[in-house]
Amino acid sequence: MSAAVIRATGLWTPDQSISNEELVSSYNAYAVAHNARHADEIDRGETEALTPSSAEFIEKASGIKARYVIDKAGVLDIDRMVPDIAPRGNDQISLLAEIGLKACQDALARAGRTAADVDGVIAAASNMQRAYPAMAIEIQDALGIEDGFGFDMNVACSSATFGIQAAADMIAAGHARAILVVNPEICSAHLNWRDRDSHFIFGDVATAILLEREDLGTGGWAIIGTKLKTKFSNNIRNNFGFLNRTERTAGETAANGAPKDDKLFVQEGRKVFKEVVPMVSDMIRAHMDELGLSPDDMRRVWLHQANINMNLMIAKKVFGRDAGGEDAPTILDDYANTSSAGSIIAFHLHSDDLKAGDKGVICSFGAGYSAGTVFVEKLA
Repeated sequence: MSAAVIRATGLWTPDQSISNEELVSSYNAYAVAHNARHADEIDRGETEALTPSSAEFIEKASGIKARYVIDKAGVLDIDRMVPDIAPRGNDQISLLAEIGLKACQDALARAGRTAADVDGVIAAASNMQRAYPAMAIEIQDALGIEDGFGFDMNVACSSATFGIQAAADMIAAGHARAILVVNPEICSAHLNWRDRDSHFIFGDVATAILLEREDLGTGGWAIIGTKLKTKFSNNIRNNFGFLNRTERTAGETAANGAPKDDKLFVQEGRKVFKEVVPMVSDMIRAHMDELGLSPDDMRRVWLHQANINMNLMIAKKVFGRDAGGEDAPTILDDYANTSSAGSIIAFHLHSDDLKAGDKGVICSFGAGYSAGTVFVEKLA
């Protein structure tokens, strides 16, 4: 048996992006139309008027300047405000599997490996396209892994770090030579684009992490410690699921065909900030102590990309000083929050400059609450 290492990561990015200015223009046009349509109800106090937004508000609140999406036109269309994604038949690869496959192929190419070198696929993401068959098995099939396994797992924004620990444990136990942990996220499809407080938060992307038995190659990142934590909270929820259809009468849908009560992403942002920042900061520092690491030993932290202010406060706790930029790189400005993929994008784009022996931590946190830390050391 041999310890697992992160040999390479992969990234797939949509070719369409929405700037804050474009998003605000669309939302404000919708708000004006909504207020005009419901003027009488607003006057009677039966309906609240929608407040306009601004690009400055979004950037100050989150650090987000733009987000990549799978379909820009559908999101910005004020009569739709949902991605316009064509249905696919059962004989076609599903959309989430397709983008996950591309991220896996990128990771394999960067590692100089082929699918023949891989025994398993774990699809770890916030929202699966369907209940079954497992998306991971579909990706496994598309890669051409004949003698292997795949399964899906969901721990919301922490799915990637939970998947990394699961894969590393299986490799160390001798159950696989190498495993791909893939994080396909089409967050634009579970976001309420009509909600001023959250419509700017998410973007779409796919990432992949190739974990491999250490003795099968050189380079990459040694995993020097992992830790997972969950604590139940109602402050971040997405209640969309198959049981929703049992709660409505037939034909009870909105004009665009979506359920009226579609139970999409909601959060109590201030509560999340107040509770998650200390939880994650303390978790990282406690794990550092267990591993015998001091702030001076840490070269970089790759944090979940939810909110720039959260990340700066967590990084300050980790390093014991003001930190950001090179110490705690952010990709929020271009990608927004991409759920499970966020910390992996940061690691993928901001790790090649580190030298052998440099240490850092990949950290996720999100709904659940859930949090995961993966401490790594650059290999020669």
